[in-house]
Amino acid sequence: MTNPDDEAPRLTLRERKKLRTRAAIRRAAYRLAEAQPWETTTTEQIAAAADVSPSTVARYFPVKEDILLSDEGDELLEARLLARPPGEDPLDSLRAVVTDAVSAALTEQREQLLLRARLLVELPAVRARLTETTAETAQRLARVLARRTGRDADDLEVRVFTAAVLAALREATVYWAEHGRDPEALVPLLGRTVDTLRGGPALRARP
Repeated sequence: MTNPDDEAPRLTLRERKKLRTRAAIRRAAYRLAEAQPWETTTTEQIAAAADVSPSTVARYFPVKEDILLSDEGDELLEARLLARPPGEDPLDSLRAVVTDAVSAALTEQREQLLLRARLLVELPAVRARLTETTAETAQRLARVLARRTGRDADDLEVRVFTAAVLAALREATVYWAEHGRDPEALVPLLGRTVDTLRGGPALRARP
């Protein structure tokens, strides 16, 4: 069986170094979030725990909550979306790349994911920032879908479609966080969300 990672475009050395730095900052932030209230955790503390400068933390994560909510995956999501089979329904493509990413996180970063879910329920600032970061991710993926469907980069239908799908998946994640946070339930819940959308928002390749 072909490994999806083998089909995705390879990252450059610089991109890999950036991902490693981001990952180190996130790991440090999660360790602190487990040990003390997130509201009182400072950028300086995170930087010290990650062995980087506060300016490096701020450069990678301008908003503190981004450390919890973003991950190394946006660039990988774009690459994997580009690598999906030609002609695949865009809804199926988004479902595949998002659920694959979530499945990997459940395997490799389960405790971090559960901590993020708890903070998502407990802290309004985290939930508010999730809405903003989801919109930012939707903009990035919309450009990829525009390319895949032969549409303009700023096509309205592409933007509306991608924003609707990502917002629905965000809402499903919040629902999961509020209703027990069973790790085995998240991927099926995201699948149910996509099924709910099917027959509603749609995007077709331009003839």
